[in-house]
Amino acid sequence: MTNIPPLVPEIGFNELKVVSANALDVISQVRSAMLAPEARKRPPTFNSAQLAELCGIDKSRLHYLVKKGGLPGGTQGSGNRRAWTLAETRQCVRTVKADRLRDPTLSPGATITVANFKGGVSKTTTAAALAQGLSLRGHKVLAIDTDPQGSFTTLHGVLPDTEVSEAQTNLPLCSGDATSIKSAIQKTYWDGIDLVAAAPLLFNAEFILPSRQKTEKNFAFWRVLDEGLTEVRDEYDVIIIDTPPALSYITINSLIAADGVIMPLPPNALDFASSGQFWSLFTEVCNSLFESRGDAKNFSFVDVVLSRVDRADVVSTAVREWIVSAYGSKVLSIEIPKTSVAASASAEFGTVYDLDSSTVQAKTLKRARDAYDQLVDHVEMQIGGVWAHSAQVVRSMMADA
Repeated sequence: MTNIPPLVPEIGFNELKVVSANALDVISQVRSAMLAPEARKRPPTFNSAQLAELCGIDKSRLHYLVKKGGLPGGTQGSGNRRAWTLAETRQCVRTVKADRLRDPTLSPGATITVANFKGGVSKTTTAAALAQGLSLRGHKVLAIDTDPQGSFTTLHGVLPDTEVSEAQTNLPLCSGDATSIKSAIQKTYWDGIDLVAAAPLLFNAEFILPSRQKTEKNFAFWRVLDEGLTEVRDEYDVIIIDTPPALSYITINSLIAADGVIMPLPPNALDFASSGQFWSLFTEVCNSLFESRGDAKNFSFVDVVLSRVDRADVVSTAVREWIVSAYGSKVLSIEIPKTSVAASASAEFGTVYDLDSSTVQAKTLKRARDAYDQLVDHVEMQIGGVWAHSAQVVRSMMADA
């Protein structure tokens, strides 16, 4: 031990600031290379087989409807093949599946928050895949990023460090400079998905909200986002909120604003333990807040989806049993596999719905995409239930009037 040189404590905040600046510069260069103006994210196109599958009809029926002028005809490509843009595809789906769409006169859009106490559980990827998958089913989606790291924002083709102003985040809501989130909404590269972005400046919400709680009479910090969504709920079929990997003031806001909650949870011991702490702290905090105001909150659904599942991992089988024992029927039978395709999509700041089938192994892509398709189908059913309940309440009020 006598030969070990002494470690002098000389790494101060200034040096850490330099390290941080260098790291952010490298990250910015990587993002810029991926999302540079000449390499901006582009929405996918769809062939007749893919379009027919999304519409839930066979190809012959699709060609008949196109020929009759009932659906967009797409663009003629090489080899007598047709391709449809994302916007055309969504128009086709909305036309064919009109009976499955929300009636805006009877119900507002459903709000879903994707949350977990821990990072690295595919939370943001799941939120983005849900937004894209639901839009492909014809629904209009508002994606809200409440994580200052801005990963959800990046997945929608926007650079949080250089392309997001305070006005494009929900920080004006938190500070009281705005009462509606509407002015923060921007379009994205993906037709049918609008975005409220996030950036590092959103960290300020964690200081602003408790300060307002102390100084403003009757202020309820946990209702800020919920009330800020009031004006836009009728404009969207579904609102997807991605949260920070912590039980922060902004996370509590995101959960209170939700009709339903999705928790991605990998089947490993540390993530499982963390999930229990998350719900324990959340319920403890909210009970304290709500009891003081005589307030209440109920969710239409809370779903736990196993993510990053590696079937070759023997240990995960035991943890899966713990998760089912703990959460019971809230655990979905759907599992999101850990695949090279998902990793590849993440490296390119996208999801499995962004990937071109010609650039990856078709079998692996199908396995990854099928899992997300099943999750989207399930969530679509859940939000349909939320719409139906709202419609029932409206009809009852109309009958009593």
